[in-house]
Amino acid sequence: MSARKPDSQQMSPRPLPGLGVSRAELNRAMPGALAMARPAGSATPLLDRIDSPADLKHLQMDQLPQLTAELRDEIVRVCSVGGLHLASSLGATDLIVALHYVLNSPRDKLLFDVGHQAYAHKILTGRRHLMHTLKKEGGLSGFTRVSESPHDAITVGHASTSLANALGMAMARDALGQDHKVAAVIGDGALTGGMALAALNTIGDKQPDMLIVLNDNEMSISENVGAINRFMRGLQVQKWFQEGEGAGKKAVSAISKPLAELMSRAKSSTRHFFDPASINPFAAMGLRYVGPVDGHDVIEMAWLMEKLLDLSGPTLLHVVTKKGKGLDFAEADPIKWHGPAKFDPVTHEFAAGKATYSWSNAFGDAVTELARQDPRLFVITPAMREGSGLVEYSKAHPKRYLDVGIAEEVAVTAAAGMGLQGLRPIVAIYSSFLQRAYDQVVHDVAIEHVPVIFAIDRAGVVGADGATHNGVFDLSFLRSIPGMKIGLPKDAFELRGMLKEAVRVGGPVAIRYPRGNTPRVPEGTWPDLAWGTWERLKVGQGDGQGVVVLAAGKGLEYAQAALEDLPGVGLINARFVKPLDTAMLREVAQSARALVTVEDNSVVGGFGSAVLEELSRLNLSVPVRVLGVPDEFQEHASVERVHALSGMDAQAIRTVLAELGVDVPIEV
Repeated sequence: MSARKPDSQQMSPRPLPGLGVSRAELNRAMPGALAMARPAGSATPLLDRIDSPADLKHLQMDQLPQLTAELRDEIVRVCSVGGLHLASSLGATDLIVALHYVLNSPRDKLLFDVGHQAYAHKILTGRRHLMHTLKKEGGLSGFTRVSESPHDAITVGHASTSLANALGMAMARDALGQDHKVAAVIGDGALTGGMALAALNTIGDKQPDMLIVLNDNEMSISENVGAINRFMRGLQVQKWFQEGEGAGKKAVSAISKPLAELMSRAKSSTRHFFDPASINPFAAMGLRYVGPVDGHDVIEMAWLMEKLLDLSGPTLLHVVTKKGKGLDFAEADPIKWHGPAKFDPVTHEFAAGKATYSWSNAFGDAVTELARQDPRLFVITPAMREGSGLVEYSKAHPKRYLDVGIAEEVAVTAAAGMGLQGLRPIVAIYSSFLQRAYDQVVHDVAIEHVPVIFAIDRAGVVGADGATHNGVFDLSFLRSIPGMKIGLPKDAFELRGMLKEAVRVGGPVAIRYPRGNTPRVPEGTWPDLAWGTWERLKVGQGDGQGVVVLAAGKGLEYAQAALEDLPGVGLINARFVKPLDTAMLREVAQSARALVTVEDNSVVGGFGSAVLEELSRLNLSVPVRVLGVPDEFQEHASVERVHALSGMDAQAIRTVLAELGVDVPIEV
């Protein structure tokens, strides 16, 4: 990735998007505006000189392209270890350099939506030497995090939150009589979220001084959908955009009066821009709109951002970027390279690994097959087609598939509408994202017992993505909803049985399964599985003296490993959490001297709580030890490590059994 040399001959002919004038004309109108004093290039890598955003100020503007090239090389090297956000970080590198060049972080507040595109930001803010620890235990978060660096203005991981945060920060600044800048970077994918649109509406009403950088790359993880996405694409075929790429006469005049003399070619574009026949939704909301501009021309963006940050009121700078920029193969397939597995940074070939079959694959295969059998089936996802294993389903059943974008509330309520009309909608959603639609689950689905099925992926600890993505609360918040049915399959076989039964029994129904792999089952396998029945896997006897482990979901894997050489301890696959198998629970509680529950969920309000509540209702008294995720947010580390630290893995189970008097062999 060679640096682009920004000499005057190369740059003069092309007009500045949004201004309709060339750099040469701009320099004549505003001498020295672009600050190009010497050619780029240096024997010492520029990145080696940068330990903080303040160090950027020592670079000439024409050195910024070289810096962005070096940053991309560093990001590729770091991401080659696998599981990191490559394509999005490469696409946002130029705009991040430009922002840090004109802002004074951390005094000025720079916010990122989601945060998975912010690797260049982390490197520029003194964390380059720690980038190898990304998403590892004790290392850097994969997203921005307030407790990690003063340069991280907000802690994020989910989309569509940056604008409301920025609004709050700008209004707090004004209320406190402060004068720093506030800038937020948000992708066009995040704009499909209702929270972002609601924030824009309030920003347009309150008119705080702030800069919004719209990173338009046509992508979230899956392709973007919806009316706003169509508008973005439509801009690029408009005559006014092709002729002048008009940014609005007001914005240009506010930057510099001499530029008004150069506006002849931009006048037509401005008229088109404000013509009611081609209304810009951002302008309609009360925001100053500038763009679209080339999101990979770092010099142009730095110059524009510096001027726009001095304007009063909210400004939206629309930059067009390419996800995976700098790597042709990543640009060609940004979904594949969004968070790739380990690859060779030179050859870009993936490291060899054994084939796996994920829970997401198991769900996708099952629902694709089930939809062939039942024409009422309809699958909805909030921008997670790939993540939820729905690529083949979307191709096989395109008329019974809906991607609503990053709008979880819409997904749930749209499913409610379908269910009320006789369909059997399935909402395929990650556990941590379902949190965002809790009211809709209660208000639109549960009150009228609408037959909506929630296929909850990534339930439990997810590991490296950390606190924002761990799905350890769904059992707790779903259990409290009257009429909700909840199942936790132990494998793909039970997953198929639960899906089939969920369609039959109606709703609302939640089927939760973890991140990770499960054995593949043959096509056509549809076991009969009565909802609310547990499975006795081991009968306690001998030295166990009536100790029984009740394990749900992922917890069953640890329980099976823990009890492998302990024949005296009973084991039950507690595959249904609501309703519980009351008959079996009563039986074991009356005969056991102690029970141990294991779950991959918060111990507050989860499966263990359900068992204790039911025992109280049955007026049965038996000691119960509840193992699960403690009542605190879990840091990023491997799933196995988080479970070990949480005290719910196989060793933790054995320790508890020993405390209960079970003869547990000492491990060598």
